[in-house]
Amino acid sequence: MDPDAVSKAFVDHYYTTFDTNRAGLANLYQESSMLTFEGQNIQGSANIVAKLTSLPFQQCKHTITTVDCQPSGSSGGVLVFVSGNLQLAGEQHALKFSQMFHLWPTPQSSFYVLNDIFRLNYA
Repeated sequence: MDPDAVSKAFVDHYYTTFDTNRAGLANLYQESSMLTFEGQNIQGSANIVAKLTSLPFQQCKHTITTVDCQPSGSSGGVLVFVSGNLQLAGEQHALKFSQMFHLWPTPQSSFYVLNDIFRLNYA
């Protein structure tokens, strides 16, 4: 398993899906998954997707600046740290954000998001 390849493929898929069909992110999470969104903890795939689809904007575009990753533990997990810009439709200035994912292997040789932490970066 190449953590760089896993993280690149995941980041491309996650943000493309977020920007075009947020409800489609449901299959990346499981009931044990936890999202911390701006300090609010949300657990379980359905609850996480409900949060993401209820955000107060319909259209957005993520532009990724950096992706850092590390292997995590002997079970084959991957930590992924992302920074970038979030452009909301109708807004002049993009928002800076950071997001961390802990990807965990599945028996089907893929990954799901065990942990997800999102923060806007205010300067």
